[in-house]
Amino acid sequence: MKTLVWVEHDNQSVKDATLSTVTAAAKLGEVHLLVAGKGVSAVAEAAAQIEGVGKVHVADDAAYEHFLAENVAPLVVQLMDAHDAVLFPATTTGKNVAPRVAAALDVMQLSDILSVEGPDTFTRPIYAGNAIATVQTSDKKLVITVRGTAFDKAAATGGSGTVEAVAVAGDKGLSTFVGAEIAASERPELTSAKIIVSGGRALGSSEQFHALIDPLADKLGAAVGASRAAVDAGYAPNDYQVGQTGKIVAPQVYVAVGISGAIQHLAGMKDSKTIVAINKDEDAPIFQVADIGLVGDLFTLVPELTSKL
Repeated sequence: MKTLVWVEHDNQSVKDATLSTVTAAAKLGEVHLLVAGKGVSAVAEAAAQIEGVGKVHVADDAAYEHFLAENVAPLVVQLMDAHDAVLFPATTTGKNVAPRVAAALDVMQLSDILSVEGPDTFTRPIYAGNAIATVQTSDKKLVITVRGTAFDKAAATGGSGTVEAVAVAGDKGLSTFVGAEIAASERPELTSAKIIVSGGRALGSSEQFHALIDPLADKLGAAVGASRAAVDAGYAPNDYQVGQTGKIVAPQVYVAVGISGAIQHLAGMKDSKTIVAINKDEDAPIFQVADIGLVGDLFTLVPELTSKL
């Protein structure tokens, strides 16, 4: 079985989400990668070094610079003549392109898989992760998105894949990239951070959110996250959101400050290795999944914790 993996990158380097997807693909068979973008020779060379990769297909064209699904999907469909399955990281880009590929191939998409049980059988979360479904497909071509936190990362070096240019499908003229507002931060990227400090609605305001959460995160060398309630209230930007409708994370340490533990938030962080919860409500659902719980006023506990680090 030949699998094709979409390489998540920024036209400069390979993102960690790709490594987890390669691990999932290797359970199905021979692994080939697709690097599409503009000026991506360095990305292709790095991708070829990933352990277990046999071949890297490269589509270097301005049409793929911003990964518009309308341009990328036809390229993937073109390569599916020689592949049995295509796997995407369950990232914003992956979840944008994969459905269009599935529709073009007239197959059902397998979303957010957690494990590979066989060549046509997988597990995936349902009911916000409270149940795990085992699904089997009869489709001849598989289109899959992979939850990166469920698979170990493949080694970024040690491989010796060959690099091969592919014919580009070009700009289909169906959409146009207008611009992007990308938040720049010196802190680790949320989905790959080893430590995350997240704040909830209990912080009360944007000023208090940043006054309490940022110093603690800086002391720990952590990324900053937020619950949906905090984001909706304007305390933190959208790209901080952790949860079912935000980012799925699994750091070594997850510190939840003033977060009650709604099911949608737990779905995005309950795979964290160690969960620390700070909340004044001892009956808050977050304590059911926490390894360490501090019951008390966060406005007292967080500054005290920060000062002692």
